[in-house]
Amino acid sequence: EVQLVESGGGLVQPGGSLRLSCAASGFAFSSSAMTWVRQAPGKGLEWVSGINKGGGSTNYAASVKGRFTISRDNAKNTLYLQMNSLKPEDTAVYYCQRGAARGRGTQVTVSS
Repeated sequence: EVQLVESGGGLVQPGGSLRLSCAASGFAFSSSAMTWVRQAPGKGLEWVSGINKGGGSTNYAASVKGRFTISRDNAKNTLYLQMNSLKPEDTAVYYCQRGAARGRGTQVTVSS
């Protein structure tokens, strides 16, 4: 069974940073491309970033490019999202995703 467990969210002031983690199990993590998506209050899911199985290829939504960095540790079966220069519009529940499977998410709130 695919399991994805996100952590690291919280309340942060504008301009602050957070690092999200996603612990993966139940599948061959090192053979899987992974993505981060988010859902802001009252809005649909938004793709944020993706990374290939080896970690050598990454891409980002225009709204986060230059501020967020996706990475992975295949030895630890863990996906990361480093988020810097956070803005109020980054407030959302963040999910890691593999194919159609998503975790329960972690809440990120950016507010002064």
